[in-house]
Amino acid sequence: MHAKRISMPPTPLDLCERSPAYVRAIAPYQPGKPITELAREMGLDEARIVKLASNENPLGISPRARAAVGAALAELARYPDGFDLAKAIGARLGVPIEAVVLGNGSNDVLEMVASAFLAPGRAAVFSAHAFAVYALATQARGARSIVVPAKDWGHDLPAMLGAITPETRVVFIANPNNPTGTMVAAEALEAFLRRVPRDVVVVLDEAYNEYLAPELRCPSVAWLERHANLVVTRTFSKAYGLAGLRVGYALCHPEVAALLNRVRQPFNVNNLALVAAIAALDDESFVAQSYALNVAGMTRLTDGFRRLGLD
Repeated sequence: MHAKRISMPPTPLDLCERSPAYVRAIAPYQPGKPITELAREMGLDEARIVKLASNENPLGISPRARAAVGAALAELARYPDGFDLAKAIGARLGVPIEAVVLGNGSNDVLEMVASAFLAPGRAAVFSAHAFAVYALATQARGARSIVVPAKDWGHDLPAMLGAITPETRVVFIANPNNPTGTMVAAEALEAFLRRVPRDVVVVLDEAYNEYLAPELRCPSVAWLERHANLVVTRTFSKAYGLAGLRVGYALCHPEVAALLNRVRQPFNVNNLALVAAIAALDDESFVAQSYALNVAGMTRLTDGFRRLGLD
């Protein structure tokens, strides 16, 4: 039986106007359209649709993660406890558990940084053609976005350094960059870190780190010992195949982590996501398979682009 549909009263003209102007000016984030919605709109067979819009893992979920989710179903009446996942991440990467902050996807951690450090009268610096959420998170706090023109579709670090003002509190860097796929070398990044004012947080967004060849990966975790203002963010959504469970994390100085935990929502990562992430972290063969498939696909595409004469 369906409930009776109610009619909503007219919105008082001044109600939404009471929201801050910077919130009302936000254009909502537009995710890739779900396959089910596209099939419904276009009258297509869902099984014949190949979705490329959201960078989801074509291999699906890690088998170990799938098994862990099944085993955890009986405990869904309990509130989640992120201790075991934070401990596993810390042990894998060699950082104290106090330096790990869990998020509902790494997107959640980016929002925490914005909540902790940005406000009206403050600013964030990021590159043009970078992840759309940097601008959204900045604007939602009433802060100013300082958008630095890209260089060869990537981050122009000297220009970004020059764009930092006394009101700047955060710099966002995606490496590799989403959506352009450009990469900043480790030497250039650490030189940038050495020159950034110590009271400016540098967020190094490494959502696609596992897709890099090992020799290209930055020793970003080791940099935490030298740069207290560095926050490294990573996710289980891409190479680990857990996009639908929404789990990511930040690595940072324990005092910065404590600040992020003050604005973090309680129980922000659910039970299924926690156990799946712990299992996926140990499923090295699945991550290796994801990496190999991506390399093969990238090679096929770039070879085709060269034949077409594309840059």
